[in-house]
Formats: sequence, C-alpha cells, structure tokens
Amino acid sequence: MKGYTMPTNKRWVILSESRIKNQELRGDALVTVLLKNRGLEKKKDVDTFLSPKLTDVTAKSVGIDLDQQKKALKRIKKATVDQEQIVVFGDYDVDGITASAILWETLHELGAKCLPYIPNRIDEGYGLSIKGITNLRKQIPNTRLIITVDNGIVAHKAVDFANEQGIDVIITDHHTVGEIEPKAHAIVHTTNLCGAGVAYLLSKELRQMSFRAKQSEAEKSHTTGKPERSVVRDPSTSLGMTLDDDRHLELAALGTVADLVPLTGANRTIVMYGLEKLRTTTRIGLVALFTQSGIKQDAIGVYDIGYIIGPRLNAAGRLASAMDSLRLLCTKDKSRAVQLASQLELINKERQFLLKEAAAHAIEGIKNQESGIKNILIIGHETYQEGVIGLIAGKLVEAFYRPAIVLSLGEVTSKASVRSVSGFDIVKFLRSHHEHFLTLGGHPMAAGFSIETAKIAQLQEILETSASELLSTDILTKSLKIDLELPFAVLDEELYQSLQQMAPFGMGNAEPVFATRGVKIENIRLLGKESNHLKLMVSQDGKSFEAIAFGMGELSAELKVGDKVDVAYVLDENTWNGNTKLQLKVKDIQNH
Repeated sequence: MKGYTMPTNKRWVILSESRIKNQELRGDALVTVLLKNRGLEKKKDVDTFLSPKLTDVTAKSVGIDLDQQKKALKRIKKATVDQEQIVVFGDYDVDGITASAILWETLHELGAKCLPYIPNRIDEGYGLSIKGITNLRKQIPNTRLIITVDNGIVAHKAVDFANEQGIDVIITDHHTVGEIEPKAHAIVHTTNLCGAGVAYLLSKELRQMSFRAKQSEAEKSHTTGKPERSVVRDPSTSLGMTLDDDRHLELAALGTVADLVPLTGANRTIVMYGLEKLRTTTRIGLVALFTQSGIKQDAIGVYDIGYIIGPRLNAAGRLASAMDSLRLLCTKDKSRAVQLASQLELINKERQFLLKEAAAHAIEGIKNQESGIKNILIIGHETYQEGVIGLIAGKLVEAFYRPAIVLSLGEVTSKASVRSVSGFDIVKFLRSHHEHFLTLGGHPMAAGFSIETAKIAQLQEILETSASELLSTDILTKSLKIDLELPFAVLDEELYQSLQQMAPFGMGNAEPVFATRGVKIENIRLLGKESNHLKLMVSQDGKSFEAIAFGMGELSAELKVGDKVDVAYVLDENTWNGNTKLQLKVKDIQNH
C-alpha cells in the first residue's frame, strides 16, 4: 500500500461526563474527579495514592513469595560467611544495570565475595544462558552462587546447566513466568515491580538481616562478657533507615521509570521518593551524567529519566558494553565518572544516528509492502543492529499503530524485538506459537525472541494470519483518553498546582488530559530543525495560551489563522528567560 499515511487524529474517549462551565469545580474537587477516572474512589485508596508511604512497600505487599525470599536470604548469608564466590548476573538495559548496582553494592558492603556480570547483547543474548554461564566461569572461576537480576524467570535450561556445574542460582525477576519454572535454589519474583525494584527490596532485607545478626552478637557479648564477633560488615544500615540513608532508592527509581512499568502502587511510591533522592544525590557517576547531559539536578523529573538519563545509560548496552554504565553508577572516582559520562554521551549520539537511518528504512519498507499493511508488522534486515531493533519496533508502532516485530537477520539465527499496542498481550500471543522460537520472553507490551533465519518466512505467514483474526479495528484504532472537558476560563496556576498532587506522572498514571472545544487559532509557526513541531497561539472568550504540538508539524498545511478547532492537551508550565507561564502540550487537534 504505497503512499500509506497514518491518520493524525485519534478517537477521543471522554472519561468523565462532568462539564465545567465556570469556576464551580476547582482544586481538590477537580482532583477527586481525576482520581475517579483512575478507579480511585474509596478514601483509603485515595489517601494511599496522594500520600504513599515507603514503609508500605514490602516483599509481602508486592506479592513476593516470602518462603522463597527466606530461602534466598539464607543461601546468600551462607555464601557471605563462607566467602563463596557470588556473581550478580544482570541485564544490559537501565533496569538491569540499576538492579545490578543495587545488589552488587549491597553484597560488597556486607562483606561478600561478589562480582557483577552483564552479558554481551550480541554474543550471549538476553538473560541467563548456557553461553553466558560458560563465559562467566572462564572470567570468574570458582563461582558457587549466581543471583540474577531483571532476568532468569524463563531460563530453565540455563539454570539446569548451572546446577550441573555445581552452581546454585537465585532468580530475582519481574518478567512474565514461562510454562516451565526454573529449578533454581530460590525464586524472588513479582510482576508488580521492575527488576531494580525487586533487587531493592531484597537488598533492604539483606541489610536488615545483617543488622539483626550484629545486634544479636552484641547482646550475646553483653551477656557473656566476651568480645563481640563481627559476622558481616554493615557500615550504613539499621532497621531505622531514613530516606537520607537509603542510597539505593534513586537507582530503583531510575530502573522503574526507564522500564516503563506502571507508576501505580509500589512503583509510584518508589519513584516519588526516588526523585527526591535523585535531586540531592551525591553519587558521583549520576552527578557527572547530569552535568554531561545538561540536566538541572534539583528539578529532575520522570521526563528527564525517560528521555535524557535512560537513553544514555541504555546506549552502552545497545552498541558497546553495558558494564561501562554499571561502572558509571558505582564509581567513586570523579575523573573516571566524567570520562564514562562523556563516553556514554558519544555512544548515545551514535545510537541516535543509527536509529534514525534504520527506522526510516523500516517505515518505508512497511509502506511499500506489496501485500499492504497487515495487522501485525514484521520486517527484518541484516543491517539492523540488535541494539536498536527494539527502538525501531517502537517507531513502527508510533507510525502505524500496529504491533511490530523487527528482526536483526543473521545467516543461521536471527534476533527479534517486539512492541505492542494497548490491549494486546504480545508475549501471550507469541507463546501461542512457541514451537517456532529458539528463545522467547518479555512483557505484555514488549518481547524478544530468537529464531532460525530459515523459519522466519513461515512464522511471518502464521503470525499475520493469527493477528488478522485476533486484532479488531477497535484495538488498532489509537484512542486518546481525555479526563474531562474544560473551558480556558478555569485554566490557571491554582489549577496546575492542584494537579501536581497526582505526580509523578508516567506509564499507568498519565498526566490529566483535558479538551477544550471551539478555540480560535491566533497564530501558527513551525519549530525544530526539520519543522516537525507546531507552535500555536489559541484563544477562547478572550483568554489565550501558547500551545506546543510536538511531532505535528504536518498539520500546518491543514490549519490557518482564524480556524476554530477542538484541542486535547496537558496543562504544563514553561520557563524561559526566568519567566514561568502556563502552556498547553497538545495531544490532538480535531475540526470543530
């Protein structure tokens, strides 16, 4: 279907029937409507959402099996006391890197003989693997305990291999459980957190266990008069840990935002308090990264993590070695931190260039397919680097609003990254055809697999046929959830500040979206190097606002000064030359 263009307009879904004609709904009353839109009506649920407590985030509250956690803690304690070689086996994305840093630092400080290991994306692939364990044993001989972070829940073959080598495995993960449960020593798992969140809770338990052991030794010493024997080092933690002491909370927040898990429940609590820590952290590597990327540390928010910090930490694992990102997070050498931050900046620029070229190639390839646009998009090429195929898949979803599979083609085997659309569980869909894959894992919205290259054509035909039956027009029509309609008359600083009670915003807790109908366009201009952004001045009943529409530059050909349109937007603040004023971040524009 050559010349295909994805329609800009979306189906508007108005969540509340409230119609605000004047000043009748303000402040807390408006927030009540917005919370109701998010399914929060009971006072207890509302209070928990607006005033979350970090102490409420526990293994039990997030659904971790406490018996499994107890087994994990006991095994780690034994390994620490006996000075067995422990390896923290991570992943190369931000979630895996931060989870690795959290657990490795904790074990190191508690006196364990421990080293981190992050597999190479190209040579070893994702997660715990037989090849990864084989390489690990060459580099870290005498390994007796592997603790996975952000991976492992589907690695039953690798766990069996480790067991055969006399290596115990403790899995800590948050991914969807496979059909076969690995025969690990213990499994600390929940889908309610990201990998860094799971590692964070396990690390807190390790520190508290250490504190209790030291406390018990002290009591015995006091009773017997014998000198106290230190079981493990624990320089910084007590059961009465305060937010200031919690040095790993900012890392858990980074992993949570970057991994796009819903910012609800425990995740929201971790991010809310973690942002406070990020704004004041003295962690040398993070400070260097903030400086290098031009971030104002005391104002860091979810956007900065998702679009500035996250991509830089991810870049090393996409094109080089993720160990450099881990080294940056853990280093205590300022000059080394600056060097690593600069290195990540350069790698990220290379990643941006590769993505731009490959995404443009993939989009053109989909547009020009002779068979037309299918319900699921599948495209591969030998030039697509494994490190960016997930990002290419994301670009295809943006362009066509279809689930997308992008393959990095190899002579014998190929790697694929998959992104989905809301309402379609992609990993469940792929697992219904599991016999075609060499490896497969992921989330409802994102997955990855490897496959024999010779079988791709057959798989494509099967998946396209299956998707045509399962994906309805409703699922493939991009919708925009709008909280309620508002007139410009009620938009002011007081309303904006009321909305901030609901922050931090992100996946699962989107910024409130409002719609105003019949606004007049007073001015139009294009922004950006490629004129792909639109800036408007819009007014209603004498009140006007600047409105920025990112990625909507093509609408300039359809709009003209004097037109009346309906606008969906997020209320935002813009600071320029020391002046702060409200602006609208446009989500969609439709004819009035």
